[in-house]
Amino acid sequence: MWFKNLTLYRFNKPFAVETEALETALADFTFSPCSSQDVSKFGFSNALGKKGSSLVHSADNRHLICVTKEEKILPGQVVKEALEEKVALIEDEENRKMAKKEKDALKDEIITSLLPRAFSRRSQTHALILPELEMILVDSSSATKAEELLALLRKALGSLPVIPLSFKAPVESNLTEWLKLGSAPLPFEMQDEAELKSEADEGGIVRFKQQDLKEDEVLAHLATGKQVHKLALHFGQSIALLLQSDASVKRLKFSEEFRAGNDEVGTDDPMARLDADFALMGSELVALMHALVAALGGLEEAQV
Repeated sequence: MWFKNLTLYRFNKPFAVETEALETALADFTFSPCSSQDVSKFGFSNALGKKGSSLVHSADNRHLICVTKEEKILPGQVVKEALEEKVALIEDEENRKMAKKEKDALKDEIITSLLPRAFSRRSQTHALILPELEMILVDSSSATKAEELLALLRKALGSLPVIPLSFKAPVESNLTEWLKLGSAPLPFEMQDEAELKSEADEGGIVRFKQQDLKEDEVLAHLATGKQVHKLALHFGQSIALLLQSDASVKRLKFSEEFRAGNDEVGTDDPMARLDADFALMGSELVALMHALVAALGGLEEAQV
């Protein structure tokens, strides 16, 4: 349940859907497994996984939701070989060349015949709705997966006025300035990893790992016009993260010391522990968002 990535969105209008109404709305779009002829299925599932019993888990007016996607694994090479074999057989028997339309129809038939025997894989994506910040945080490093979740949520609710989070100044400008200064604004602390890019079309990309970013070797690249597009940071003593120029957060990791804050809850009651962990994570993510917005100079005015 601990988030590992953050793709960030904000509401154009206040989110005012109560937990019960949100649960009801999502119930019409719950996940069901693929049937023998389904290529994929996508829907909402229990927010807390197998131990949970509701599609929405709420605490302190913060709402956790989850989508599950199941996809049939049908390698293109398998379909291609089966199609070539079938086409060759028909053309040999009928002594003619098959038209493209015929081949396309035959390909569809082959896929239909193979689907019942195909393996499937499932993936889950969580999102945290934060009405107090007018934000949605999607636990995904893929903008495409995040948009898929939002599209289903929009379908369930009828509307969902959200836009990607954007700041008054470009994120890379702030990251570059931090690197020049040799430190990030508190409570952030710069770490030993960064990616710098040239703004010129023919310019290069330089990546540093396990490197003192205050060294002249690093700073020399700033003098040539490169800007910082990824920067590893610590947020206080609780979170390590990689902040990117598109305002997304990758490799989010809560420290063991921070996660141990709920050890007194124990593990005898798994739901109680999950609920406590959710509350702990939610509060710290809210604090992280407040600090991030302040450090980056504030959000761009939303267009209503």
